[in-house]
Amino acid sequence: MPHLPMDSPDSVRALPARRSVLGAMAATAAAPALLGLSSPASAAPAAPVAQPRALPGGGDLGPNVIVFDPSTSGIQAKLDEVFRQQESAQFGTGRYALLFKPGTYNGLNAQLGFYTSIAGLGLSPDDTAINGDVTVDAGWFNGNATQNFWRSAENLALTPVSGTNRWAVAQAAPFRRMHVRGGLNLAPTGYGWASGGYIADSRIDGSVGPYSQQQWYTRDSSVGGWANAVWNMVFSGVQGAPAQSFPNPPYTTLDTTPVSREKPFLYLNGSEYRVFLPERRTNARGTTWGSGTPRGTSLPLTQFYVAKPGVTAATLNAALTQGLHLLLTPGIYHLDQPIQVNRAGTVVLGLGYATLIPDNGVTALRTADVDGVRLAGFLIDAGPVNSSTLLEVGPAGASASHSANPTTVQDVFIRIGGAGAGKATTSMVINSRDTIIDHTWVWRADHGTGVGWETNRADYGIRVNGDDVLATGLFVEHFNKYDVQWYGQRGRTIFFQNEKAYDAPNQAAIQNGNVKGYAAYKVADSVTTHEGWGLGSYCYYNVNPTIVQHNGFAAPNTPGVKFHNLLVVSLGGQGQYEHVVNETGAPTSGTSTVPSTVVSYP
Repeated sequence: MPHLPMDSPDSVRALPARRSVLGAMAATAAAPALLGLSSPASAAPAAPVAQPRALPGGGDLGPNVIVFDPSTSGIQAKLDEVFRQQESAQFGTGRYALLFKPGTYNGLNAQLGFYTSIAGLGLSPDDTAINGDVTVDAGWFNGNATQNFWRSAENLALTPVSGTNRWAVAQAAPFRRMHVRGGLNLAPTGYGWASGGYIADSRIDGSVGPYSQQQWYTRDSSVGGWANAVWNMVFSGVQGAPAQSFPNPPYTTLDTTPVSREKPFLYLNGSEYRVFLPERRTNARGTTWGSGTPRGTSLPLTQFYVAKPGVTAATLNAALTQGLHLLLTPGIYHLDQPIQVNRAGTVVLGLGYATLIPDNGVTALRTADVDGVRLAGFLIDAGPVNSSTLLEVGPAGASASHSANPTTVQDVFIRIGGAGAGKATTSMVINSRDTIIDHTWVWRADHGTGVGWETNRADYGIRVNGDDVLATGLFVEHFNKYDVQWYGQRGRTIFFQNEKAYDAPNQAAIQNGNVKGYAAYKVADSVTTHEGWGLGSYCYYNVNPTIVQHNGFAAPNTPGVKFHNLLVVSLGGQGQYEHVVNETGAPTSGTSTVPSTVVSYP
């Protein structure tokens, strides 16, 4: 990001974002040390060796999880205080989760800035009702919402004061499990530029007005109407969604979502914190919570190691080995070794955009090839020493079937550069079969600090090796070579948003053998079955506008590899595409910022 507006093709890119770096988190982990004793060699019998002391489960959620109940005084003042800190802190270190106990709250306007999550603590969104708003706007950036990243709203019922709630966001800003008793406006005040976004498991009683939003994906929800479309609006399993009509208007509508399983969430059962684990659904449509108690299981917080910034990777791994799950409270975690998830059914849940930074080139997190791991709600920020990978789901060569109980990767975001120089060869690698990637933004930064063609070098965004992997809501941007490489069989993607790297210095820098540029989405020649719906790639080669990109999408030309509703866009004529997919689709041209589309391929 940022994008050019649809109605101003010859505008220059947005001004650099303001940056407000906050002080480092003061909270540190209080996990007990691992103890061990040994006796010197002697004729006496060896003393017994003490076992590592068990790490505790549960505990308090730390200073940056702020919990309210309806009787709390000064709620609005506290919300305003957090917003003042976070409004423009795009690459700051503050992290906050604002949690509301079940009940009714009147007259609130929770404005959300960077790295701020707001959520209800009921089992249903309707358990926590706010007569007021949860607002994202773009005053901090002169009405431009294309950098409103890294914030979220979950599990609340809103009755907006004006009848319509404003949620003007860009990438990595999920709106999950929400009930809006009114309308939802996805554009900033003044209807300036906007580039989002994602809704899941939500009910909007009124109409959704995207206005200037360039693209959006809505899954397993209910809407009272949908007002318009710009480039790419995708729906799967959405009651009230507009009919399929791509490219005019550019609606891609699937009646159901093939497989889905909602994100785990924290809730209160009386006074006890628990984590709810929604069940897997096939051919899903509508919300999980509209007709009684949602289906799934739950775990008490005592089965989680509640991590706080400053904890070591060794302690996190000891907790996992002990059989605990991980709850990452808001803050920044430096890792000198990978977090290793080996046990089936393990939950790693972050609050308030908990951020993992791998030091010395390690991988941040790896999983074994086991059933039902749930990774959700955290950010991985590449370190200055190149990591070969940042997230690995399953080891190389993983082959076990997980169709009945897949691993899910939900609201797990990756960033290379922006907050400082970072490097990674391949950001996310999916080796395990049947994995569901449900909403991710994998971003090689185009602005901030530590940004440059080689400074934050990152050749590949996502590589999928496993078979039967499904991606719902895939945002991958700005990588030096391929943004997505897909080697597994029977892969499926519903909604893809991409920008090629802005900062390529010249044509030679992106040359792929005899091909001009690396496709945004590359299906390997060995793949015989693959399908995608509602996929878009944009170019904005502002450093060298003469660069030509051969296509946005590349795949074997075989009947089993199918695409529906593809588009490529040259933003203001800064670089051009020759085709959409393979040799198919008209070239972009001029400065019109009008998509070139392909409705069906082959």
